[in-house]
Amino acid sequence: MLRRGLLAWVFRVALLLVLLCCCVSLVYLLACSPRADVGQAPLPWVSGPTGKDGYQALLQEREEQHRHYISSLKKQISQLKDELQERSEQLKNVQDSLEHAGGAGGIKGVGGIIGGEGTMGERSHTDLMDFLRSQLTKAEVHTGVKLPTEYAVVPFDSFTFQKVYQLETGLTRHPEEKPVRKDKRDELAETIETALETLNNPEEEGNVHHHTYSSSDFIEGIYRTERDKGTHYELTFKGDQNHEFKRLVFFRPFGPIMKVKSERVDTSNMLINIIVPLAKRADKFKQFMHNFREVCVKQDGRVHLTVVYFGKEQVAEVKSILENTSKEVSFKNYTFIQLNEEFSRGKGLDVGAKSWKGNNVLLFFCDVDIYFTAEFLNTCRLNTQPGKKVFYPVLFSLYNPALIYGHHDPAPSIEQQLAIKKDTGFWRDFGFGMTCQYRSDFINIGGFDIDIKGWGGEDVHLYRKYLHSNLIVVRTPVRGLFHLWHEKRCVDELTPEQYKMCMQSKAMNEASHGQLGMLVFRHEIEAHLRKQKLKPSIKKP
Repeated sequence: MLRRGLLAWVFRVALLLVLLCCCVSLVYLLACSPRADVGQAPLPWVSGPTGKDGYQALLQEREEQHRHYISSLKKQISQLKDELQERSEQLKNVQDSLEHAGGAGGIKGVGGIIGGEGTMGERSHTDLMDFLRSQLTKAEVHTGVKLPTEYAVVPFDSFTFQKVYQLETGLTRHPEEKPVRKDKRDELAETIETALETLNNPEEEGNVHHHTYSSSDFIEGIYRTERDKGTHYELTFKGDQNHEFKRLVFFRPFGPIMKVKSERVDTSNMLINIIVPLAKRADKFKQFMHNFREVCVKQDGRVHLTVVYFGKEQVAEVKSILENTSKEVSFKNYTFIQLNEEFSRGKGLDVGAKSWKGNNVLLFFCDVDIYFTAEFLNTCRLNTQPGKKVFYPVLFSLYNPALIYGHHDPAPSIEQQLAIKKDTGFWRDFGFGMTCQYRSDFINIGGFDIDIKGWGGEDVHLYRKYLHSNLIVVRTPVRGLFHLWHEKRCVDELTPEQYKMCMQSKAMNEASHGQLGMLVFRHEIEAHLRKQKLKPSIKKP
């Protein structure tokens, strides 16, 4: 009896477990089975009695759903267009505010530009204005920023409609090249296009009769990027008259480009006093005067020449070159100063600058082995401003023609050697001797350290003083300024620091990296060629 009752109890428990498992399985199937889409009718059987009608009804329903979806998309697109228009109006107001701010460096009118005081749109616009104002104020656009050394300078790159002239070339890039990267091409093209739109605006300066500007009026531009602030652009276009230019300044604070100012610059009365310190080197001075006559007298005509000569040797020959040039082209705007003492470049430039007796004049400190174009003289005028800007161009230094054109007989003329290429020269970014600045700024800054004798050091000293001031220092490569090669001698009278600088300059002045490598390893190259000649020729079977 006990065994039979136990078996009956076990059977019941087992039956309950089986029923429980079935229930769990059924619940699982119901929970995990896929649900039909809401509003989607089940597909009828094609072979069913109502299959064709069912498909037509389904297609009509789907078509209606797509129509609603397209209508919704059109509504969203319309809303986005309205928002884009609103943002465009905000940006235009920002640009107008920047223009009205002018030289003050600030942005006015941040309040009340967008209607609905206290709205979210006004607050977001105010935040945008505050950001742009802070970026523009921090950037070196309106005023200079004091810098500790010359290594802290962010130089400009210069560009034309086709090419970019850049300092950071490395070994694989070229000093003059077309922008390879699409983003760089698009950036510069957009800047030029924005400038043209600004110039062709009928409301520009209230003048509706000016001519229509095109890309052919663009002369050159400079730009630089301060990585924590934005990009600063200055573009120069031909003006309506001779010696007149249009200059536009833009700033891109890591966002849409904005106009900062547009101004007309008349250079017709901007005289440049070119000061050349000299000792001996009459042959080089003759070459310099040939270029001076062609560029400054025949093409430009707004130049004064000051020659500060040290010593008595070859002085008669130098005077004769000056007098002959004066007679040939009727040029009287020159001053000759003779100092019977040891040559000092800083002393010569200082004496030449202070000897000027007229009104404030633009000074160009120049060496006798420099070749420049008429376009450079305009660049000198456009990048200097008394009390505000000094110009330190980076010139292109030519290599030793005996190494570059050794296979030519005869060697090309100097004019033919003036090519900005990787194998012909380099941007002399360590030199600060050729500079444009107004005499008032030169006097106020304290001039040169005339205690420095001989070669080197005086230019860096003056450059650092400008960097420590509130003046803007424009540093950029210039395609119309060349340093002609000449043999450099480093004399024993130089201090150790000057001698080291002189030797470094001498090494950089001879040839390119690859060409110097061929000279250094020429013995290995010749040995390799000899081995190749000694190898028995392998006859083909």
